[in-house]
Amino acid sequence: MKKVFVSGCYDILHAGHLQFFEEARALGDYLIVSFASAEVLWHHKRRKPSIPDAHKQALLKGLRMIDEVVITHGHKEGLDFEDEFLRIRPDFLIVTEDDKYGGLKRELCARVGARYTILPKTPPKFDTEAPLRVDFAGGWLDVPRFARPGGFVVNCAISPLVSLREWSYEKQAGLGGSGAWALLNGRDGVDSEIDLGVGWQDPAVIRETGLCVWRSGPKPMLDFKHNGDFLSGRMAIYWTGTQHDTPGVANHPRDYDRIAESAGIARQGVLLADIGKLADGVNLYHATQLDEGMEPLPDIPGSIARKYCGGGYGGYALYLFAEPAAREAAMAGTKELRPVEPFCRV
Repeated sequence: MKKVFVSGCYDILHAGHLQFFEEARALGDYLIVSFASAEVLWHHKRRKPSIPDAHKQALLKGLRMIDEVVITHGHKEGLDFEDEFLRIRPDFLIVTEDDKYGGLKRELCARVGARYTILPKTPPKFDTEAPLRVDFAGGWLDVPRFARPGGFVVNCAISPLVSLREWSYEKQAGLGGSGAWALLNGRDGVDSEIDLGVGWQDPAVIRETGLCVWRSGPKPMLDFKHNGDFLSGRMAIYWTGTQHDTPGVANHPRDYDRIAESAGIARQGVLLADIGKLADGVNLYHATQLDEGMEPLPDIPGSIARKYCGGGYGGYALYLFAEPAAREAAMAGTKELRPVEPFCRV
């Protein structure tokens, strides 16, 4: 019997995880899924899991492709599952292409004769609808030539969803439509976006879903994610009246140091689930957009932050509100404004 081992946090289970489990299970006869305990998650990420460990274990055990679930307690970063792995001695250790602990894991595999195997992140085969996305801060740091070591990109998948037949948003409008279109057609749009001279953040968050913090770099690497529930009732997008062209403005001069600073602040807002702190990051990023030459956005009463989405110079703009009542009042007075909600596939 060939035993296959995978590890992760699996804090918010989504369709991409199910696809990964299916593909990993196909390489053997018995799939073991390990996940980091709440203690380990706090030790390494300084965050608590969304559900108790026992609940997460029961949820994973209930999936038909999983044969065994183990909770790991090791404190070695990247190898919290080492003790369980050495005990089980599987035939395969399966990782995704963005695995950042490859060296350590290959050494661990060598100790038991297991095969270290990389699977590409393929879109789920059953997607008929997809989210679009809004970006909060760190834009352009997902473009490989502008990447900053230690920098971040902060964004969020949104609903209402789109499909190949139903697309209720303006197009070429800064909401990552090309990433959604690629997913709906069964493709991973990361490489095609990079080939256009822009970044990977759109297809990455649309595939991942949720409120995400990514590490700046040549390829998507998730730092951490939140289900985004603290943003419910607090986001709206404003149609500026004109389409925009991200590749066309990619080489405009801009203050990347301040963009990186804005993302660091927004990251803290996500980590603390603090909309005020997130708004600080958004407003700092918007200041860099104004310095770049974009027209000032209207001051909508009740909003606490605003910025152009995507490359800016048109398209949609994101507005944040401290409370749902403030958004509701703004909607009544501004016809170009429409509500959007955080979307996290579970």
